[in-house]
Amino acid sequence: MKKIYLPLVALFVIVLSSCSKMGALSSEYFTTDPEVLEAVAGKVPVTIYGKFPEKYFKKKVSVEVTPVLRWNGGEAKGQPAFFQGEKVEGNGQTISYKAGGDYTMKASFDYVPEMAKSELYLDFVVTKGSKTYTIPSVKIADGVIATSELATAGSSNASNAKDAYQRIIKQAQEANIMFLIQQANLRNSELKKGELKDFYAKVSEVDADKKNFKLDNIEVSAYASPDGGVQLNSGLAENRENNTEKYLAKQLKKAKVDATVDAKYTAQDWEGFQELVSKSNLQDKDLILRVLSMYKDPEQRESEIKNISSVYKTLADDILPQLRRARLTANYEIIGRSDEEINEAFDTDPKVLSVEEILYAATLTNDKARQQAIFQKTTQLYPNDYRAYNNLGELAFEAGDLAQAQNYFKQALAKNANAPEANANLGLCELVNNNVPAAEAYLGKATGADAANEALGNLYIKQGKYAQAVSAFGDAKTNSAAQAQILNKDYNKAKATLQAVANKDAMTDYLMAIVGARTENASLVSSSLKSAIAKDSSLAAKAANDIEFAKYANALK
Repeated sequence: MKKIYLPLVALFVIVLSSCSKMGALSSEYFTTDPEVLEAVAGKVPVTIYGKFPEKYFKKKVSVEVTPVLRWNGGEAKGQPAFFQGEKVEGNGQTISYKAGGDYTMKASFDYVPEMAKSELYLDFVVTKGSKTYTIPSVKIADGVIATSELATAGSSNASNAKDAYQRIIKQAQEANIMFLIQQANLRNSELKKGELKDFYAKVSEVDADKKNFKLDNIEVSAYASPDGGVQLNSGLAENRENNTEKYLAKQLKKAKVDATVDAKYTAQDWEGFQELVSKSNLQDKDLILRVLSMYKDPEQRESEIKNISSVYKTLADDILPQLRRARLTANYEIIGRSDEEINEAFDTDPKVLSVEEILYAATLTNDKARQQAIFQKTTQLYPNDYRAYNNLGELAFEAGDLAQAQNYFKQALAKNANAPEANANLGLCELVNNNVPAAEAYLGKATGADAANEALGNLYIKQGKYAQAVSAFGDAKTNSAAQAQILNKDYNKAKATLQAVANKDAMTDYLMAIVGARTENASLVSSSLKSAIAKDSSLAAKAANDIEFAKYANALK
């Protein structure tokens, strides 16, 4: 009998053909978007584009394709997709044996740090009748770029609850002297009114206490009501001004008050008339206001209003008499404690300080220990004011004591649940803790806080909304702002931001190294990583596994 010897390859083909099994697929049949996997909003999403080649997919088989992200010591499986041959009944996508077929499948994995150095595979399980077998898995992508997961929120700025201290507060004391229709003489009944007595008492008090007050000037504003004609009212208003000014001068001389007096008159007080009508309950007030807007000529205005006979008597009785007056206004300033006086008072007897003064005292020093002492004293003297608790939390957050910061911020909210600063700061703390839903709830109540936009920027990074994050950060010069710019692929801006960070730390340098890697600047990668690792040695291991630096192995040596 003659023996036939076949090459090994030919023998392998015969065996496969006899078993009717589908063979391994080449990686050239697969692409992914993105090419290198990237963490976005705590997920690792990927779109996979695959192809079964011609004369490959058996007519009587079905295939389950599962994306699997594998790393050293673990793996995560995505949602499988199902395909079937032409002679299989089912719900999968049918693939032609002769023509083959293209397909698209999506997968998303919950990000964990171990994925930083991982590979994406497709696993295949083939079923024919009651039998199943696997074909070799195919590696289709590397992963995972995790720059979005870098912890930068902790170095962001917390919101400060400001004091409302004003050393100079402008005030005014007013009094009105009323006149009868078409008269300019000062009546005794008016000069004895309580509001006029209060006016002169305040002027005398301000003038006498020059340490705590400053009298700027006294204004005399005389008016005539807009009925009676321009010529008549001009003379009438001027006489009211003159008589009031002379009377005022006598009173000031008598009280030995030296003050600047500025006097003026208004012949027809249409502005005052419009204001009184607007605030009134007159039946036809809308009609009157319409007349004022339609006609600018004083005589025509007066004529048109008098034609509204149903209301003119009410105007004459209730509105116009209030416009026949001279208004006295004493403009003065309240002068508070100087910076030196506030500091001295805090050191000797802090309870004499108002809550605004003592909170302001904390702005007069850069010494964190003194600021803390000031805020602690504020909580003792003014325990119901949330601001000191919030600012103690701000100091703790800046020092990296997250638990203490949260405690203070929660105390602040216990005093005022709607305090925007405390809400913004608790939202920032939740972002540090990677609790995005809780952060979002707090930040919904943070409008008005000085660093609310920075906290929002961090939230948008966590949500994968990078353009919105960049917009929220604005011109902030922080690690988080630069991180958002890197993720939004604005590398020049990110580099400028990192160069301008006031207190550069290891993460500042690490982010700069990423900018270098993405702009193919090897020297920037090397110098920045060396600086980052010198400040935080744990970053050496992180960088070694960071796919951002896959091309720059020498920079890690």
